[in-house]
Amino acid sequence: MTKNGNSLDQRTFSKLSRLYIIALSTIALSVVISQFFVRNHLNTQQSDSTVINVAGRQRMLSQKLTKDIVSLTVYADKENRNLLKNNIKHTLLLWELSHNALQKGNDSLGLPVKNSKKIDEKFVKINPVFNKIQKASTLIVQKIEDNLLVSKEVLNAHIKKVTQNESVFLLMMDDIVNQYDAEADEKVAWLRRLELYLMILTLLILLGEFLFIFWPTAKSVKTILADLLSAEKRAKKMAFDADELSVAKEKSIKELRALSHAMDETLLFARISQSGTIIHIGNKFSRLFKISRFKQDILFWKFLSTDKSEQLKIEGLINKHQKTGWQGEVKATIKSDVPVWLEMAIIPYRPTEEKSELLIIASEITERKFAQLEIEKLNKANFDKKISQQKIISSKIIENQEKEQNRIAKDVHDGIGQMLTGLKFNLESINLDNLEKSKEKIEHLKILTTNIIKGVRTATFNLAPPELSDHGIVPALTKLTQELTKLTGKEIVLFNKSDFNKRLDSLVEVNIYRITQEAINNAIKYADSSHILVSLSHSATILSIVIDDDGKGFEPSKVKKVKNGDGGMGMTFMKERIKYIDGRLFLTSELGKGTRVTLNIPI
Repeated sequence: MTKNGNSLDQRTFSKLSRLYIIALSTIALSVVISQFFVRNHLNTQQSDSTVINVAGRQRMLSQKLTKDIVSLTVYADKENRNLLKNNIKHTLLLWELSHNALQKGNDSLGLPVKNSKKIDEKFVKINPVFNKIQKASTLIVQKIEDNLLVSKEVLNAHIKKVTQNESVFLLMMDDIVNQYDAEADEKVAWLRRLELYLMILTLLILLGEFLFIFWPTAKSVKTILADLLSAEKRAKKMAFDADELSVAKEKSIKELRALSHAMDETLLFARISQSGTIIHIGNKFSRLFKISRFKQDILFWKFLSTDKSEQLKIEGLINKHQKTGWQGEVKATIKSDVPVWLEMAIIPYRPTEEKSELLIIASEITERKFAQLEIEKLNKANFDKKISQQKIISSKIIENQEKEQNRIAKDVHDGIGQMLTGLKFNLESINLDNLEKSKEKIEHLKILTTNIIKGVRTATFNLAPPELSDHGIVPALTKLTQELTKLTGKEIVLFNKSDFNKRLDSLVEVNIYRITQEAINNAIKYADSSHILVSLSHSATILSIVIDDDGKGFEPSKVKKVKNGDGGMGMTFMKERIKYIDGRLFLTSELGKGTRVTLNIPI
């Protein structure tokens, strides 16, 4: 038989074995499951007879308790009453223990913890009757223990309670015993049905295994026997063909030797072990690194380089990629400290199933690499120059961010912070003893609180509105003017002369919004203006925005010289932003005649 035939037969027999194991395991599993369900059910029924017995005994105990209590009316002497008292006490203790155990379970009595819902409901009904009998009996025992010669009249009231409730308790207890008995019968009936279902399931499993496992297996065995006979004939033919293949193999070996010699002479070729020792090195490799003879146990990375750091790098590459392979550039150094660059490939190779090697195939790229390094050097110089320029731009952006943060902090500190401090002092100064003065201060506090809310809304609104990113610059400026009108009480109007509604680049829109916002805020804070007009107009290439106010005006020449304080940082902020978007800003103002800020932005 051929190797493939043997493999096929082994796989078939293995498959058949697995099928038989599955069949037997299924039968065993069904038996185990059946036993599990049956035993589990039997375990739940073990306590049924005990429960019924204890429940029935409750009737007897209640009757005995009643009988002993009634007997107290017959015997008035100390000795008999003491004897009856002990009997009542013992019976009452056992009666109480059994009653509680039936509801909550008891390991010593062998009673389960959980009852059915119906039994729980019946115990809920019987418990008040039980409590009456138990309370009356306990009081009788206590009376006798306190005074053994207690008169019949004292006991009659409690004895009457016991006798009145005893018949009701017996009827309810009969109902509970009957319910326990009915539930036990239901469990037995369920067990019978379970055994029937499990038997049917087992028969179905056996039928299914016969139809789908045993019968197909028998046919498969018959087919395998036929295949074995056919494989024997093929094996004889393959033995004849093997002789011819042996001749062809010898021829191929000769050709491989010739090919190996050609590779040694033309390629940088080597074979190394998994640990890195050289097994074979090509002639061209030896000539390049000027090593004609070397020890058999020399490590490949020590052969390639005399530099320690290069050796460690090559060693790391080989150890890391000995299973996956690798291709890339490697720097080596020959004995005369001359650098050599190699384009090298590491290829995992298994000459036999037990042995693993690595093939190293490389080509020298020293001249090309030096030219590449020179180009990279020039590119790096150009890149460093661009980075330097970028750092200057970044520093400007960071500087503007810091200015903006300082502006917001100043708004919060000078406005909201001072008003909150005033609010705190006014709250602390309220004297509830003087109601008239307290009312005045509270009214003042209301006004101050309203101003604080306005200040907070103004500060928060200075952040970028969602309209800017969602709908563009015109809706954002419309929202800005409307909100500032509400917050400040000033007349702030937006007039879109040319019905501009285009979207611009997001950075351009943000900077336009911030410049316009800064101009309006300056007019509100410093110009003492009552009317502010924001006008938009555009052409094919320019968007123009003009902010006019009727405030007190100022001298623009003096603002340029201001480095700190009101106005100066705002103008610097506006100029930096307009420069960033390649626009132009014009500022015209005159004392007593208001201010105009004009923005021209390319679109």
